[in-house]
Amino acid sequence: MEQLSPTTLKSILHSKRANIYYLEHCRVMQKDGRVLYLTESKDSNLYWNIPIANTTVIMLGTGTSITQAAMRMLASAGVLVGFCGGGGTPLFSGSEVEWLTPQSEYRPTEYMQGWMSFWFDEQKRLQVAKQFQLARIEFIRTIWTKDKDLQSEGFYVDDIDIEKTLANFAKKIPNIQSVGELLLTEATTTKSLYKIAATRCGGSDFVRNPDNGDLANNFLNHGNYLAYGLAATSLWVLGISHSFAVMHGKTRRGALVFDVADLIKDAIVLPWAFICANEKMTEQEFRQQILQKFTEYKALDFMFNQIKEKALHNYSHDTDN
Repeated sequence: MEQLSPTTLKSILHSKRANIYYLEHCRVMQKDGRVLYLTESKDSNLYWNIPIANTTVIMLGTGTSITQAAMRMLASAGVLVGFCGGGGTPLFSGSEVEWLTPQSEYRPTEYMQGWMSFWFDEQKRLQVAKQFQLARIEFIRTIWTKDKDLQSEGFYVDDIDIEKTLANFAKKIPNIQSVGELLLTEATTTKSLYKIAATRCGGSDFVRNPDNGDLANNFLNHGNYLAYGLAATSLWVLGISHSFAVMHGKTRRGALVFDVADLIKDAIVLPWAFICANEKMTEQEFRQQILQKFTEYKALDFMFNQIKEKALHNYSHDTDN
């Protein structure tokens, strides 16, 4: 039987990788050709393997450290490593992510080049922003049509209030003349979806305020940050700078992350934030629910496809990420 060396094996595309790790109170190291993390307890030390070829992101929370040897292996596998605050939601805890981008990884150039081919034209930027919003609406319709769990909670896409909200937004988009107008229309639509979700979960006086401290707002914060993580990963893998937003403004360094995250937030994060809050779930239970739904509906794949489609609009060939 022919022996295969690691160099002859194809790496897993980032859009198909299964793992995003959040670690705390441990040491990440290289041992016997593998990347491990070590947890220390009073009576014993335990080593846990990290399958780096099938990992997209490792987030290092409080009380963590990493060795140079481990970083070298992670870089060779194209794994994004970041330091964050507790709970894996760095902005929520008041600290920025410091991304360690592997310099040895040859990321593609055509996506960034394709993105820049339209980005300096204001009307083309607006057109891409509109296409993102239409894709966002379609994703909501797709997910809410086939998710039996959501339907058991009263979320039917053909209900009059839901269909009217989505149809009105879709109808207005082609006639919008500026990004500011698109943002205002999008905000009105999202506000309507908040009201729809709150009503189906036994409340009608919900107000979106990230600092409010109630469960629904906290879960929306948490779920949105998870979506931002997927969006940042997609853009990083495709080599597109987070600075070149099409909708959220050119003055925010990470604004394109918000544009891409919006593709999936309303379809997945929004309804489950209200459902989980109504069921008095813990933050960890909510987190697991959202991550499960991201996986179930291939949210990362959807982001990749949308970004690549917009970046390569003028290209005649297709390229793997």
